[in-house]
Amino acid sequence: MRYRQATDIGLRREENQDAVRCEYFGHNLLAVVCDGMGGERAGKEASAIAIEEFFQRFSAGYSESLSDDEIRKLLASSISAANSVIYTKARFDFKNFGMGTTCVAAFVNSKTAFIVNVGDSRAYLIADNGLHRITTDHNVAFLLYEQGKISEEEIETHPQKHMLVRAVGVEKTVTPDTFILDYEDKISLLLCSDGLSGYCSDDEIYEVITKAPFDDVADELIKLGLSKGGRDNITVAVVSD
Repeated sequence: MRYRQATDIGLRREENQDAVRCEYFGHNLLAVVCDGMGGERAGKEASAIAIEEFFQRFSAGYSESLSDDEIRKLLASSISAANSVIYTKARFDFKNFGMGTTCVAAFVNSKTAFIVNVGDSRAYLIADNGLHRITTDHNVAFLLYEQGKISEEEIETHPQKHMLVRAVGVEKTVTPDTFILDYEDKISLLLCSDGLSGYCSDDEIYEVITKAPFDDVADELIKLGLSKGGRDNITVAVVSD
């Protein structure tokens, strides 16, 4: 299992509120991408706390003997741990009011990929025939689509597509979406913040992934995001066996 990760402030923002971390657990790999939100430095702090708390909780609970369902539950509880810390911090300091973060994580072992997410940072399966989105965006635009109020085509251009309806640290509790992908020979995944997926099409992202050497793939995806105007922080993690 190998990975490449990168993050960039972009061309319009004054600070990078994204965070990314990948770490091995034996031969297995955990990758996490967070995109913070909030005034002052609250967004940057929220994403940093989320990454730290997530890895702390996962490390404390992980062992090689865990079943698939136990791994899924551990990932969900790791997001809950991050949620509790951020929510409490925001409640006790008015400067942190409204702080929160997205969180998408993937734990990959020799036969299964486990994905959890809250917010609109995405996980994609990188297949021979293109990118396949695994996660669902927790934003107003997708909620309106689910309610039948707008079409699928209208999601990408909707003015509220960046307005989250679920985030880590905003409410007292949070429920992440969880996904389990079994595979046989190989698997490749992309995790990214909306600084990439919000401004680049799946086809554009896939073209970069297929053309770039693996060692350069994360940096090339950052360049793609910047070429679209770099209006947001851009963060990626690419995992492949």
